[in-house]
Amino acid sequence: MEENEWIIQQLQHILDKSDHYNQRTLMKATQDIIKEQAKRIEQMEGEMEGTIWSPRKWSE
Repeated sequence: MEENEWIIQQLQHILDKSDHYNQRTLMKATQDIIKEQAKRIEQMEGEMEGTIWSPRKWSE
């Protein structure tokens, strides 16, 4: 997660300094994608952990 935070901070730095609409839009969209990917990874890890520890799955 540290890599994500660093990337988001770097994108924010570019976003703050840019006056170009297209570049600002791209930086913001990239930040949003990184955050969404991190959220989905966390959800999938939780789902995997829940499946592994589910007694119903032990007999399969």
